Amino acid sequence: MKDTKPSVIAIMGPTASGKTAAALEIARHIPCEIISVDSALVYRDMDIGTAKPSREEQAAVPHHLIDIIDPAETYSAAQFREDTLSLIQSILQRGKLPLLVGGTMLYFHALTKGLDNLPEANPAIRARLDEEAAQAGWPSLHARLAELDPETAQRLKPNDAQRIQRALEIIELTGKPLSALHSGKKQANLPFELIPFTLEPSDRSKLHERIALRFDQMLENDVLIEEVRRLRQRGDLHLGMPSMRCVGYRQTWQYLDGDYDRKTLRDKGIAATRQLAKRQLTWLRAMPERIVIDCLTPDAPVQIMEHIKGKIGKPIISEKS
Repeated sequence: MKDTKPSVIAIMGPTASGKTAAALEIARHIPCEIISVDSALVYRDMDIGTAKPSREEQAAVPHHLIDIIDPAETYSAAQFREDTLSLIQSILQRGKLPLLVGGTMLYFHALTKGLDNLPEANPAIRARLDEEAAQAGWPSLHARLAELDPETAQRLKPNDAQRIQRALEIIELTGKPLSALHSGKKQANLPFELIPFTLEPSDRSKLHERIALRFDQMLENDVLIEEVRRLRQRGDLHLGMPSMRCVGYRQTWQYLDGDYDRKTLRDKGIAATRQLAKRQLTWLRAMPERIVIDCLTPDAPVQIMEHIKGKIGKPIISEKS
């Protein structure tokens, strides 16, 4: 008889869709541990702009992959995959349900589809590309990439600094375009069954309202501005780093540079967050296996729990209120 793989739950969704709140409510009823799937929450001292779960929320249920590196360091999708596979095994051994929660779709893709054997980051090459971009702009480097690797360049926007830099870096390190190095893997052989839930808005304008409200709360009493100011005062961070490219941090850094006024900071921050949400939804809608829950309904966590009961085939909701 074929062995049944253990179940692992994923809660994905665009920014401001209520993923954290849903996960915490589920954790009140189901013995579980949360694994963050968020490329911004890995950084220490970046709490406001990342909408990081509070200390009280993190104390209520075990959280993983939050505050694990300094903003001057980098954390790759490959590292995420390795860490997450290990964490899932440990959580299952403790008799808990692993709950993957977040909106970094590249991390989910790395976990479920596997990774190509790509070279490690090269700080010297990245620093030089950053300098070139500072002089000529990222659209100029995008044009260079279009000559060297047109397939990759076609799917990147001219200002997608992080991915343009990585694609050019790989060409320098391997002599081959990134598009030629992709293995085309369809599915990684995972030792568990991943059940993906996605929180998606039935009304996109309502999600936009949530995004604007949350960014206004970050700007209230200058809390985000002061957080970025403290990071700038360290002296070892700059806008070329992945941490400072996070939505909200780049815009606030440029505001502190005097590039624009506070109203423009608000407008740019909200616009960038909406663009992020749009990209996340595009990723999600390419996943036919996902179970869609309307993030605008107040009972979204209850709907997820009912689906989990049906999928796993046993009552896992406790009698706790």
